[in-house]
Amino acid sequence: MPRFAANLSMLYTELDFLDRFAAAARDGFQAVEFLFPYAFAPEALADRLQEHRLQQVLFNAPPGDWAAGERGLACLPGRDAEFLAGIELALGYARALQCPRLHVMAGLIPADESPATAQAVYVRRLREAAGLAAAQGVSLMIEPINQRDMPGYFLHRQDQAHALLDEIAAPNVQVQMDLYHLQISEGDLSTKLRQYLPGGRVGHLQIAGVPERHEPDVGEINYRHLFRLLDELGYAGWVGCEYRPARGVTPGATSQGLAWLRGGF
Repeated sequence: MPRFAANLSMLYTELDFLDRFAAAARDGFQAVEFLFPYAFAPEALADRLQEHRLQQVLFNAPPGDWAAGERGLACLPGRDAEFLAGIELALGYARALQCPRLHVMAGLIPADESPATAQAVYVRRLREAAGLAAAQGVSLMIEPINQRDMPGYFLHRQDQAHALLDEIAAPNVQVQMDLYHLQISEGDLSTKLRQYLPGGRVGHLQIAGVPERHEPDVGEINYRHLFRLLDELGYAGWVGCEYRPARGVTPGATSQGLAWLRGGF
């Protein structure tokens, strides 16, 4: 079986955020990821990681004004200073949490911006951010996100992401392949894994059931097959469990839904 990391933004949501680390450790997770840590002091998060012997394997750089609908700044013109300040802030957290990966969200293409302009801005920003991250030994992740969940998002296909890697030309920029988004956008998951994993440019995987984004044993994807395929392909990275428990926020909802992790599906 691959190595799984609990996404604490989506799992154990019946608990206060800082209590989710202990819950993940009790369920046998050795690593965690989450979306945004910036509401908490890095020292508080680092203490939880150390206390429960967990690795932090991924989190997101600041996305702009999330409450106002922004989903990243990397392709937005005129936001250079804010974007770079966000990268610097994220790298400070990465240093404190000993986290080797940051996901940099691309953003929604503005209505008055052409895709070509958005791409030029995006490539320039990622190159600059990659230089800052490389000095700290951090890799940046770019993630295609499906257009059903996030209409207008700049980056939404695997071939697009890998072409952008060629253009950015920074060895510490990799693809974050979320199989939930991939199934909705493109499908043909086994073929895509065989196509892209051997190249070493996929730095992180994530999973969820389709269509409701519940546990991986719920829905249309045969994850039992895909986990065997990951082993066959020699994938040694982490697989983030970025799903919403089907039992919701009832006490124990996440733990009760982990039969798939214990080999029960």
